Amino acid sequence: MIEIHKENISDIPLLHVVETGKYNEMLPLVFFVHGFTSAKEHNLHFAYLLAERGFRVILPETKLHGERNTGIPFEKVSYKFWDIVIQTIGELATIKEEYATRRMVDEERIGLVGTSMGGIITLGALTQYKWIKAAVSLMGSPNYEQLSRSQIAQLKEANINIPFSDEQLEEKFAMLKPFDLSKQAELIDGRPILFWHGMKDPVVPFKPTYEFYERIKKGNADTFKFIVDEKAGHKVSREALLETVAWFVEHL
Repeated sequence: MIEIHKENISDIPLLHVVETGKYNEMLPLVFFVHGFTSAKEHNLHFAYLLAERGFRVILPETKLHGERNTGIPFEKVSYKFWDIVIQTIGELATIKEEYATRRMVDEERIGLVGTSMGGIITLGALTQYKWIKAAVSLMGSPNYEQLSRSQIAQLKEANINIPFSDEQLEEKFAMLKPFDLSKQAELIDGRPILFWHGMKDPVVPFKPTYEFYERIKKGNADTFKFIVDEKAGHKVSREALLETVAWFVEHL
């Protein structure tokens, strides 16, 4: 049987999923980070299959989502997208340290996976934490600055008012650079990464992520894998679910 525990670490609500009888054991850990406008509960099918394979799975709630929703209109939340990304990267370390202190986590076997915004967070977190040993990006992007500039350009083309001056925008772009894996791929340092992305994705562009993969994969065929879904848009398939589980079983 699989247990789901609703917990809170430093005011971060999360779901803690683990096989019955193993709650207090030292286990490999997989974080699963949800997408923008989603919530932690929406990915329990991933957690269930991972817990069946012996992993402790933590699904944190990101700022302004799910239980942390403060009623801010969507339009205003969207302007906080990158703030949420960076804050979540910091919160992953807070959660990890708590469970490590409780001796519930094998710190040599920690993985990170996320969908869309969660995939973006996953790739950014690799620039910050060597303790992430394997990762899966589902519809994510390592190109922080490029993606952010593209988002702003699209808003301007649509004549949507942006509540930031050009100078403020440049400050925000600069804030993203330390987390931009596309500009410091050496920080991957041999850690295995699985990418899954639909070619018809209208939200997180497929091409820049695939180009990044093509650049880093040379000589590392066993370490990096990219699954291309030629028909998929911005929705994770069952194949992606099963491949995610298989990736962590193999590499953690």
